[in-house]
Amino acid sequence: MEAWLKRIFKPQILQGYVLNNSIILQKFHSKYLGSMKNRIVMSAMTRGFADKNHCCIDSMSEYYERRAKNEIALILTEGIIIDKSGDGYNNVPHMSTTEQAKSWIETVKKIHSCNSKIYAQLWHCGRISHPDYTGGIAPICSSDKQATGINRQNNKPYGIPRRISKEEIPDIYKMFANSAQKAFDVGFDGIELHFAHGYLIDQFFDSRVNDRDDEYGGTIENRCRFATELLETMIDKFGSKRIMIRISPSRKMGELYNWDDLDEMLDYFIPMIGQIGLRQLDVSGANSNYYETSGVIINKIRKNWPYFLIGGASLTHEQAIEEVIKKNLDMVTWARHILANPDFVSKLKNGEKMLEMTDEMRKNLQ
Repeated sequence: MEAWLKRIFKPQILQGYVLNNSIILQKFHSKYLGSMKNRIVMSAMTRGFADKNHCCIDSMSEYYERRAKNEIALILTEGIIIDKSGDGYNNVPHMSTTEQAKSWIETVKKIHSCNSKIYAQLWHCGRISHPDYTGGIAPICSSDKQATGINRQNNKPYGIPRRISKEEIPDIYKMFANSAQKAFDVGFDGIELHFAHGYLIDQFFDSRVNDRDDEYGGTIENRCRFATELLETMIDKFGSKRIMIRISPSRKMGELYNWDDLDEMLDYFIPMIGQIGLRQLDVSGANSNYYETSGVIINKIRKNWPYFLIGGASLTHEQAIEEVIKKNLDMVTWARHILANPDFVSKLKNGEKMLEMTDEMRKNLQ
């Protein structure tokens, strides 16, 4: 452990973990989230256990409740599809109908009964899809460039996308707003807009995908326009206190990937979303080492982002403490460790060894 960190906390150490007096485990007050029982966030993870109508079922509700009962302060749900045309996965939840929204009511109540908070992550897959999931229609994208590789959901090549026209783009904003309204109507504390991991909004950011020659392509400002207009629409309708976005300018999903024009993109986009009124940001590195991906991004943007910021995922307890003390992070996300260890917080407090996630765990809602 860093010597300066020991001088500040003088904590007991067991097997490399700081015990139950760490800043990660202490209550704190967030200007945006209110009173929080600790700084631990369950990151969004696709699970695929919704019913045939894409509704939340009892076992999903119990899965989230177990984490809240075990002191997770903030839960970000698995990605929830905003419209069938944006689906790309087997058995994921949707939030386009009243029935689908109401299926989350008991989950939200259970989380709140544990004094935890829950955000709905809203998601459109764009070209990372196939007509098998979109009702037989071509997936949409910033361009007509097909994603490479095989869709693991149906073991087929990704569908050939249709370039969305600029006249259709406001319809996507309406889909996000419709889903957000339904999420708020059933009691979600907030929403997270999924701008990351190569899905629809990211397909506009990326010049290797986005070859448009209209106001949504070409320059950095134009490639960010879809995201900034969507964000303006959402903040105008719902205010800024309940909206978060997830971005992944640097991530590892198989291989390392960075935004093209990375520094220039960050220098434009981060101040812009602050000017629009966003105050909550989630920087993801997907399945990667924090210090090689999202941590690099956070160090680059912190000077231009004085607001609420979460990230981490791969950090140890000690590393998480350091990032919070340095004010790089306000809360810390963990994903696979929380999936594999419903009692994650207890283990963190006591310095117990965490179980590693296995393929068998992926197949069940433990």
